[in-house]
Amino acid sequence: MIPVDTRDCEQCGAVFTPRREHARFCSARCRVAWNRENTSGHAAEASALDWSMSAMRDATGRLLRVTARDRARLFAVVSEAVWWVTIVDATLVRYHPDTYDGLLTGRPPADRQMIEETLAGLRFVRNRMGQYLDPADFILPAPGRPGGSDSRIRASMWRSVPEPELGSLPSPRQAWEMDRYRAYEAQLAGHSVGETFELAAAFLKLAAAEAAPAAEVRAPAAR
Repeated sequence: MIPVDTRDCEQCGAVFTPRREHARFCSARCRVAWNRENTSGHAAEASALDWSMSAMRDATGRLLRVTARDRARLFAVVSEAVWWVTIVDATLVRYHPDTYDGLLTGRPPADRQMIEETLAGLRFVRNRMGQYLDPADFILPAPGRPGGSDSRIRASMWRSVPEPELGSLPSPRQAWEMDRYRAYEAQLAGHSVGETFELAAAFLKLAAAEAAPAAEVRAPAAR
């Protein structure tokens, strides 16, 4: 049996079981209290979201232009897009969890599961591609079109991959990573690269748009 992951709240010190891997507080009240006591973080919050969103838009936009002829370029563009999507996701979860969770809660259960598992699956790719698995193990390039032209990278497919060996990780991290693997197999494997990034980016853009006004309100209040 895998031990339950517990940690100390950074605000009140209470021991809690995190719902997300990088959770720092036992409750929304503690998170709000910590933010009020650390007002210098508001500028960093807005800046982090702004530059990470800009980088994500650029990276996912390149998926529209790249063809499958150059596999090295294909893998590099996908890897960059994975990185920035997961950075934006982590920034929103860290600084705007209420907005993030509120948007998810407002979705029909099936849509919510698809979004959550798609983002979790991309975290699995980020953690494994290039370090434990070759990019070619994850991505099946689309075949060239008749007449010699190349298919767009967006039409390439995610491959199913073997269950990862996680024995070197601490037990709680094994559970988190196995959840990501299952999400990858459920929502990415067998689906197109373009479909995955369209879904993930659409949700993150919406969350960022709703989070931005809240950050602007808090920053003047802190000053």
